[in-house]
Amino acid sequence: SQGILMETTTAQANELERRIDLSIAIADVEKEMEQRLKRIGRNMKMPGFRPGKVPFNIVKQQHGDQARHEVLSEELDRVFGESVTTQKMRVAGYPRIEPKASESTTHLEFSAIFEVYPEFTPVDMSTAEIERPVLEVTSAEVDKTLEILRKQRVTYEDTDRAAAKEDRVVIDFLGKKNGEPFSGGQASDYAFILGQGQMLPDFENAIEGTKAGESKTFDMTFPEDYFSVDLAGQTVQFEITVKQVQAPKLPEVDAEFAKGMGIADGDIEKMRAEIEGNLKREVKRRIEGRVKDQVMDALIKANPIATPAALIDMEIQRLMQAARQDMEQRGMKAADMPIQPEWFADQAKRRVTLGLILAELVKAENLLAKPEQVRALVEENAQSYEHPEEVIRWYYAQPQRLGEVEGLVIESNVVEWVLSKAKVTDKPAAFDELMGQKQ
Repeated sequence: SQGILMETTTAQANELERRIDLSIAIADVEKEMEQRLKRIGRNMKMPGFRPGKVPFNIVKQQHGDQARHEVLSEELDRVFGESVTTQKMRVAGYPRIEPKASESTTHLEFSAIFEVYPEFTPVDMSTAEIERPVLEVTSAEVDKTLEILRKQRVTYEDTDRAAAKEDRVVIDFLGKKNGEPFSGGQASDYAFILGQGQMLPDFENAIEGTKAGESKTFDMTFPEDYFSVDLAGQTVQFEITVKQVQAPKLPEVDAEFAKGMGIADGDIEKMRAEIEGNLKREVKRRIEGRVKDQVMDALIKANPIATPAALIDMEIQRLMQAARQDMEQRGMKAADMPIQPEWFADQAKRRVTLGLILAELVKAENLLAKPEQVRALVEENAQSYEHPEEVIRWYYAQPQRLGEVEGLVIESNVVEWVLSKAKVTDKPAAFDELMGQKQ
């Protein structure tokens, strides 16, 4: 007698949870268990017996529990698989098997509790509203980028004038609370740039206007939310000596600057053209990213599906493992900072929900990646490398390397499909805001 599905119940902890009752014939388990023990016995060695001649009762005594466990697990897997296949259930995660109280003397009864994938049809996206940033890269954006590049290569020169924002200052300082030095309130030859928020605003304000060689004493009150409980909201006295004031000096945009930017012959126009090309690619990438985020938000809003908790838990574990690996690559020890699952719960739910929605949408609208789309994206990505052809060969040397690219193409196909249905409004974007730079 084979194991059979007894019934499907509607009692659910959530709308995706299902419970099925399974029955396993004891005779089938005993028969398979006996055959397995006999195979073990044919190879079993024990002092006092010839190989393969150990009495069956001793073989059963030593290996019976393990054999029973293995046979029962395999039978449950088989019966569960047959049951969900018959009912065309798509199981999410793994089932939880629980024994059931039963008066049967011929069968073992179990309940399998599990989740299924949600069944839904992606909805029409014609009511979705998408705001698409628009920005044309001009010489003005190239000039702004050149200024940023110059600031990244700033040097400092001693000056006799009073310290101002963006100057580099070197100071000695001593802080006292109630007349006594406090922990962390003292340093010698401490260097920092004024106006970058490295020190508390009141501390920096006290240094602005001073010159090299000057000393001063001033009172300062720490913010109420200061990280040190002993100092939060407290008024202390600082004694400072300004040892150096250095003014920033930006490099000229000349041939030497261009060579430093990788232009071998120092041609400034070539450098500007390269910066412009890089900017256009980055602006395009950021605009696509913002549009993609809006599309994904719109898909989630339009398709309020239930998400299997089992899949969310699996994604949380994957994100936690990725975080550990990232910490280790940065030279940190994950053990020093215990990673908590709840940190990743929202991100995991969003990723799983989107994955389910995209899978159904791709299937319904035939949005799979085409080979020519994959090739085009590989070639586009390769352009940012010195030898693009080598990057392209690397991708195609092993087909599995194209998996990530195919995923990006599918997402792009989904975005284009949604944009073709939704209400899309073009909105001029500010360069500084789009690039995440300060005005």
